[in-house]
Amino acid sequence: MRAKELRDLSDEELVKRLAESRENLFNLRFQMATGALDATSRLSLAKRDIARILTIQAERRHSLERR
Repeated sequence: MRAKELRDLSDEELVKRLAESRENLFNLRFQMATGALDATSRLSLAKRDIARILTIQAERRHSLERR
């Protein structure tokens, strides 16, 4: 998901999306360990999604602190 799309989400939606992304990453790692994962690039995409969400949450926290 793009950062612009994530910025349009509310804080609660971001928390939900983060939990879903972390669960997805867990499942991908499990598939990798069992040898069932064909597209290993999905691991890095899942990690990037998590990083984007965490970055946007940090940006929002910092903007609240400045006010």
